[in-house]
Amino acid sequence: MSLPETLAALMFLSACIGLMAGYNVAFTLAGVSALFAAIATALGLFDPTFFLSLPARIYPLITREILIAVPLFVFMGVMLEKSRIAEELLQNMGDLFGPLRGGLGISVIFVGALLAASTGIVGATVVTMGLLSLPTMLKRGYDIPLASASIAASGTLGQIIPPSIVLVILGDQIGNAFQEAQRSYGLETDAVVSVGDLFAGALVPGLILVGAYALYIFITAVLTPSKAPAQPWPDDSNVKALLWRSAKAMIPPIFLIIAVLGSILSGYATPTRGAALGALGAMLLAATRLAPNGRRWPLYGALALLALVALDLTGLDLRIAQTKWTGIELGGGILAAALVILGIVGTLIASLRLLRNGQLADVSRSTMHITGMVFVILIGATVFSLVFRGLGGDEMVARLMEAAPGGTWGAFALVMLVMFVLGFFLDFIEITFVVVPLVAPPLLAAGLDPVWLGVVMALNLQTSFLTPPFGFALFYLRGVSPPEVTTAHLYRGVIPFIGIQLALIALLIAFPGLVTGILD
Repeated sequence: MSLPETLAALMFLSACIGLMAGYNVAFTLAGVSALFAAIATALGLFDPTFFLSLPARIYPLITREILIAVPLFVFMGVMLEKSRIAEELLQNMGDLFGPLRGGLGISVIFVGALLAASTGIVGATVVTMGLLSLPTMLKRGYDIPLASASIAASGTLGQIIPPSIVLVILGDQIGNAFQEAQRSYGLETDAVVSVGDLFAGALVPGLILVGAYALYIFITAVLTPSKAPAQPWPDDSNVKALLWRSAKAMIPPIFLIIAVLGSILSGYATPTRGAALGALGAMLLAATRLAPNGRRWPLYGALALLALVALDLTGLDLRIAQTKWTGIELGGGILAAALVILGIVGTLIASLRLLRNGQLADVSRSTMHITGMVFVILIGATVFSLVFRGLGGDEMVARLMEAAPGGTWGAFALVMLVMFVLGFFLDFIEITFVVVPLVAPPLLAAGLDPVWLGVVMALNLQTSFLTPPFGFALFYLRGVSPPEVTTAHLYRGVIPFIGIQLALIALLIAFPGLVTGILD
């Protein structure tokens, strides 16, 4: 290893140590990079004119259309969190599944899956479900490690079930890595990788993970009933009313899932447009809950328009001015025009109601905070990547992977192991921005499918939310847990769920068609 490559390795190690110590992610990446660039320049090993290309590298990143989906998905998730839809859904689903052994825990998993598909924000889901369901589970006699771990694990479903901010960021990085592999390694293909492809590829694995979590809780309840006891319905004489309440609680998030995912997976909308659709839908749903019953019709009209757009019944090409004078075509044009007007009126009413309530301002502030954090980290990671490549670090990584025993699969196993270990200490955003651009191009050049690789990496990154000592889902839940829930309970409870995630990774390696089959 040459001296510049040694400096590149030390720079990577120093950045990891700084991040583990808790320093700001973006400034750690940029600061460590500037320090090692100065050292290398003093030794005559680095050309400082590399930094002249930094604006040209950052501007395309922060103006890329696909990354506009990040603030839109964040807005959608925060709006749904503050509209208390999750609270109603948890209450009704818990009552409905109560008589089943482990039913309350299974309902937590299903609600977590619905929230994941509606919001894609792990922290919001874990905190919301921890506040609402953990005290109830403990009051009803659930085992503390099982109850707390099921909530933490269900919250991490937002990592893998689309639409997911993780998949948006990872899809962007995998797409860039695929282009880099084409340029640097001479891949003869015109194929491109989109975030929509990653959404489609992650759908089946996400559903398998939900089923595996629920099955584990059910088996635990059967083998050890005291850990997850069954509960009677709150009112045995009014089961129909309970079913109706549960259905009404499920319809809004399911509607939003269909609107967003349906439009993206069908190819009707890009992920960015689908995210805009979801943000609008979240606003309408939140405003509908605030409106009196007699004043909800404009919002229902706006929701109807959203449904038509999502299902591609109008295709947004309404042809009102081009309508021929026939009954059916004229009627269709008038209906489309009426729905557009109703949708605009409903959207304005929803915005004013949320603005007066203060919810729109609160959600907007939270969205800007989270989005700013993501993009500042992206800029810091760009600086890190520039210096790392200037020191020949990318060539060093490529050689190390080529020298790994077992060829391509040996290199893949090494990368997955490194990402899993880093997940004990680093956040998924840090791993995505720092590690993926370095290791993905050689793996893709070796012939691995980019969508499959992206989904498997996303599952690997999902474990970082549960692995101690710095599992962020554990931190979120610990902050809102009752005093009787200790850190040891959390660590002990998540072990089976981490095992389930790793088993799913092995399943996807053995049967890659679970990811790529839906794209064929």
